[in-house]
Amino acid sequence: MLDACAELVDEVGYEGLTTTLLAERAEVAIGSVYQFFPDKRAIVQALTLRTMESYLQRLDERFASDDLTHWWDGVDASIDEYITMHRTVPGFRTLHFGDVVDLHLLDEQRDNNGVIADQLARVLTERFGLTDVPELRFHLEVAVETADALIKLAFRRSTEGDDRVLAEAKALIREYLHRQVDAATDGARAG
Repeated sequence: MLDACAELVDEVGYEGLTTTLLAERAEVAIGSVYQFFPDKRAIVQALTLRTMESYLQRLDERFASDDLTHWWDGVDASIDEYITMHRTVPGFRTLHFGDVVDLHLLDEQRDNNGVIADQLARVLTERFGLTDVPELRFHLEVAVETADALIKLAFRRSTEGDDRVLAEAKALIREYLHRQVDAATDGARAG
């Protein structure tokens, strides 16, 4: 059902998605849809959670490689995976991490990009030994919001993503985080 949902979201958008369409595409009875999901929001939430888990798994695999020697390589890899998912994962370009449906789809207390920033902080601190301080999470949240907006712009300009905008997004995020994260972690070490 989630695969069918992803396909339909790409075809008709979130607003056009109905449980009836989903049942037809998944070739299941409408009752089967309601057995697992009370409404289309719940279906999209499950799809979004699956997508986020896939993104984090992809990051873990990239971060496990020896190719990444510094934390900013991890940032580049994070952006690259996000772009790849826009290009290859059904439903992702429309839903991203659920912001089309609800800014608090992943967590009732924090917005979706805040959840992603927290996950990135976890991965960066575990893999590269960054000091997990509130400033790190703040700067990552700003970077995630900025990257998200610029990547959306790139994909509005071209179905495969405007390479110039994507290159600028990566450069901007890397420079911003290079200044901010190094300063925040240096401050934490000194304190």
